[in-house]
Amino acid sequence: MNHPDFELSSHELSSQQVGSAVAAIAEYLTGLQDRLCVAFQAIDGLQRFHEDQWQRDEGGGGRTRVIEQGRVFEKGGVNYSHVHGAQLPPAASARRPELAGRRFQALGVSVVMHPVNPYVPTSHANVRFFVAEKPGAEPVWWFGGGFDLTPYYPFEQDCRDWHRSAHELCRPFGAQVYAEHKRWCDQYFFLPHRNETRGVGGLFFDDLNEWGFERCFSYLRAVGDGYLAAYRPIVERRMDHTYGEREMAFQRYRRGRYVEFNLVYDRGTLFGLQSGGRTESILMSLPATACWRYNYRPAPDSAEAALSDFLRPRDWLGKL
Repeated sequence: MNHPDFELSSHELSSQQVGSAVAAIAEYLTGLQDRLCVAFQAIDGLQRFHEDQWQRDEGGGGRTRVIEQGRVFEKGGVNYSHVHGAQLPPAASARRPELAGRRFQALGVSVVMHPVNPYVPTSHANVRFFVAEKPGAEPVWWFGGGFDLTPYYPFEQDCRDWHRSAHELCRPFGAQVYAEHKRWCDQYFFLPHRNETRGVGGLFFDDLNEWGFERCFSYLRAVGDGYLAAYRPIVERRMDHTYGEREMAFQRYRRGRYVEFNLVYDRGTLFGLQSGGRTESILMSLPATACWRYNYRPAPDSAEAALSDFLRPRDWLGKL
């Protein structure tokens, strides 16, 4: 970290250290947002991100950056927010009722990229930090985040490369971290009413504080930096793949599943709406176009039918 006045190696984060810790995290997150936008603009080669800065009435704000109608990305968002308030919203305290009523700070970067070409997967990443405080008590803090991949016409190589990248960034933090956070991702990004995963998974973690602040923060940075390293090669490999109306129609249909998850199950969406966040920023994750077809079934043995084999938890690494 670039804050010489902030040094912490213990498990706990004292009330006196919260301000310096939040400043260090904010510095990393705003830098991550900048780097991601520069990289995606370079890949797209046509459009640039438009930025909206916003303030939240209850405290805090953010900067939303969206790219639309590009050569590679139909719509994408890279958002930074840092909000605070007098008490945690229900989406954040439902699983930890002892935190209800505490004042809080929440800051993070959220990314969703929806490509033009149906052979390029949609991707999502999020890295975040929460701290909840009350007078006379030590703060309760945790990190969360991860990244996941949602292909429409999946390629085995892409899925394996994605998970190899995830595995490698986890390796310095423990032999079981990839397996645990990969499993958590498969469980979280699951649509029960469809009995399928949203995509081919990746990493997901929440409530992370047991390693101590410095190590947890290092893992957050590894995930944030690792997302682009994992996604860019897949985009560049597939973005010039030939496609037609058939593939575009299937892409729109499958994007409907993405919408269903984000509006029905996603805790980040619920937190944003319940905490009085900026609606346009919260819903930037939705694709520009999507559709629903009644009782649709792809033709047997078609490229569209092949997707179903990927929408379940799998061991993408084999034996390491």
